[in-house]
Amino acid sequence: MFNRREFLKGSMLSTGLVAWGLAAPKFLSRAAAATPVLGATGAKDTIFVVVQLTGGNDGLNTVVPFADEGYAKLRKDLRLPTDQLHKINDSCGLHPSLKGFSDLLQDNALCIVQGTGYPNPNESHFRSMDIWQAASMENDLREGWIGKAMARMPVDTPAFHVAMDNESSWLALAGAPAKVPSLNKLEEFQLRTTASSRADDEDQRTVIEGGLKPRTNGAKSGLLDFVQQTAVNTYASSKRLREVAKNYQPKSPYPATGLANRLKLAAQLIEADLGARIFYVTLDGFDTHANQLGAHANLLQQVSDAMTAFFKDMSARGHRDRILMMTFSEFGRRAKENGSKGTDHGSAAPMFLIGGKVKPGLVGEHPSLTDIPMNKLKHTIDFRQVYASILNEWLGVPSKDVLAGDFKPVSVFKG
Repeated sequence: MFNRREFLKGSMLSTGLVAWGLAAPKFLSRAAAATPVLGATGAKDTIFVVVQLTGGNDGLNTVVPFADEGYAKLRKDLRLPTDQLHKINDSCGLHPSLKGFSDLLQDNALCIVQGTGYPNPNESHFRSMDIWQAASMENDLREGWIGKAMARMPVDTPAFHVAMDNESSWLALAGAPAKVPSLNKLEEFQLRTTASSRADDEDQRTVIEGGLKPRTNGAKSGLLDFVQQTAVNTYASSKRLREVAKNYQPKSPYPATGLANRLKLAAQLIEADLGARIFYVTLDGFDTHANQLGAHANLLQQVSDAMTAFFKDMSARGHRDRILMMTFSEFGRRAKENGSKGTDHGSAAPMFLIGGKVKPGLVGEHPSLTDIPMNKLKHTIDFRQVYASILNEWLGVPSKDVLAGDFKPVSVFKG
C-alpha cells in the first residue's frame, strides 16, 4: 500500500514533471535548459551590465574640460570649481560627485569614451533613445542591439532587466530569442509548488530533491531524461535563488539608493550562477532644464557610488575580469546653459566603461567648445563604434550582423 509520499513521488515522476515546471518562473526553466551547453564551443562567460541614464545626461559637467577657456564662458552659473574636480589630467576632470569613478580610474578599471553621439542628432527623448537602443536610424525600429546580439550568440544566454517599480522593458532587449524578464526582487521569481499546505509543500520539495534523478544504468538518454534533468536544474536554480536572497552578504557596502539596490540584485543573480550574462538597469531624472547643479550632483553620485559598489563587490568575488559595465544616455545637453540655471537637449556626451579588462583613462577627443553649431557639441566618436567593440570583443558576436553596417571599433579594451 502506497503511503502519501510514495504516491506523490509516483505521480510527479510519471505525469508531474511538465506541470511542476509550469509552476516555476519561465526564466528559470530557460536557464536550466541552457545549463548543459554553457561550455559549448563559442560560449563566453563575460558579463555585461548596462546602466541607462534616462533624460539626457549633461556631459560637459560630467567630464569637465576645465582648462578650456570656453567652458567658463558657456557655463557662468553652472561652472564647477576646478579645485573640486577629480583630475584626470591637466585639462579634464570628473564631476565632484564622481569620487567612486575617480577611485576606479586609479584602479585602472575606468574607461571614459569622450564625445559619443551620431550624425544629425535628434532632440526627442523617445526618438533618440530608440536610436541608441536599436543602434539604427531607420524609421521603423522593432529590435534592439542587445536583443539582436543575444539571438546570434552560440548558446541560449539568459538576461535580466532589473527594473524599477512598474518599469516596462526597453527596445534594446527586443529581438532576443525569448522575452527578457523584468524583475525588481528575487522573491517574485522563486519556485512555487502546487501544495495546499505546508506539509504538502515540504513533501513536494523532498520528492523533487530526492526523486528526480537522472538514470545511472547506462541506458541511452532521451527526451524524458532531458525534461527530467531540466526540472532538476530548474529546482536547483530556484533553491539557489532562495539561498542567495536570504544569505547574500556584499563584499563592498551598497548605498541606500534605488540604483544601488538594482545593481545589488544583479549581483545576487550573478552569484546564483544561472548562466545570465546580460543585465539592464536604468536611472531616470537627467532631463535637467532648470536648477541643474544640485539635482545633477545627486544623480551622478548615485551612479558613481552604486556602480563602484557593484564592481568592488563583484571583484572581491573573483569576477573582476568578467565584468563590463557601460553607461549611456539618449543625448547630452546644450553647450551653453539656459536662463533657468539648467541646460536644454543637446547631442554629444561621454560614455563610461568599467571593468578589469577596459583600457583605463580617456579615449577619443573632447568635443570642441568653439565649433558648436546651434549650441550643440559635435560628436567625435559614433556610439556604434563603442557597441562594435563590445559586440566583437566582449559578447563574441560579429558587430556587422547586429549594427547593419561597418563601424570601426574604438579601442576600449586592454591589448
